[in-house]
Amino acid sequence: MEDIIEASEKTVQSTKIKKPDWLRVKLPIGESYKHVRNLVDTHKLHTICESGNCPNMGECWGAGTATFMILGNVCTRSCGFCAVATGRPEPIDWDEPQRVAEAIYLMKVKHAVITSVDRDELKDGGSIVWYNTIKAVKALNPQTTLETLIPDFKGEQENIQRVIDAAPEVISHNIETVERLTRQVRIQAKYRRSMEVLRYLKQNGVRTKTGIMLGLGETKEEVIQTMHDLADVNVDVLTLGQYLQPTTKHLFVQRFVHPDEFAELREIGYSLGFDYVESGPLVRSSYHSEKHVLPGFGRTQWLSEKSN
Repeated sequence: MEDIIEASEKTVQSTKIKKPDWLRVKLPIGESYKHVRNLVDTHKLHTICESGNCPNMGECWGAGTATFMILGNVCTRSCGFCAVATGRPEPIDWDEPQRVAEAIYLMKVKHAVITSVDRDELKDGGSIVWYNTIKAVKALNPQTTLETLIPDFKGEQENIQRVIDAAPEVISHNIETVERLTRQVRIQAKYRRSMEVLRYLKQNGVRTKTGIMLGLGETKEEVIQTMHDLADVNVDVLTLGQYLQPTTKHLFVQRFVHPDEFAELREIGYSLGFDYVESGPLVRSSYHSEKHVLPGFGRTQWLSEKSN
C-alpha cells in the first residue's frame, strides 16, 4: 500500500512544470510598500493582493496602491485556482465600508480597486455592503476613481444593479477561463451566466472589464473563441495573464505561455475591438487598472504602435 501511495505522489509531482526564466516576480521593498503594509494592518483590511498570492504585490504596494477585498476573507465558493480560503464566512462587518474609505484617503491614491469574496449564503450576495463601500469611498475621496471587481451574484440582477447604482467608473467580472474548463476551474460558477452579467452591465451603460487566465489546459483556439464571446457582449477591457498554482492543493499549471503568444493575443484582442487589452505572463485583473478607466487610451496607444 505504501508503495502505491509513493508511486502516486511521484506521478503527481511529475506533472509539475518548471517555471521559465521569463517569469520573475519583484520582491516587496521600499518605503511605499511599508506604508501600505502598515495601513492595511492598522485598519484591519483584507486585500486580494495577500489572500490571492498576487505576484505583483511588491510592485503595486511599492507604488502605493492595493486592491481591497471586502466582505471578509473567507469565500463560499471553492474555485480550483484561487488561494482565498473557502468555508463559512464571518458575520457582515458593517463598519468595513468606512474603514476602506479611510484607508484610501490616507493612501492618497487617485485610483483604487475593490473586490470581494463570494457570499452566496446572503440573500443580497453582499451587494448592500458593496453599495455602502463604494458610496463611502466616493464621499471621502471624491477625486478617486474606482474599479470594482464583482462576483456574479448568481446572476441576480437586483444585486448587480446595486453596484451599478453606486456608480464606480469601471465594473469588472472575471470570466477566468474558457467554457470547456469552467466547471473544473470555477466549480460553482457558469460560463454563460458570467457572460450575461457582463452583458447586463454593458446594457446599463457601465464600462466593463474581464480577465482570463492561461495555462490551465485550454487551447489557443478556445481562448480566441472566448475573446469573441466577450467582444459579442461589448466588454471594454480585457486582461490575459498566466495562471500560477498558489499551493499544492490547487490546479496544476498545464503550460507556461510564452510572452510572444501573449503579444499575439493582445493583437487579436485589439482587432476584435476591445478598448484596452493588457496581456502578459504576470498580468492580473487589477494590474495597471488606473489606465483602464480612460476610454480610448489603450486603442490609441495600439494604433500608434501599428503606425510606427
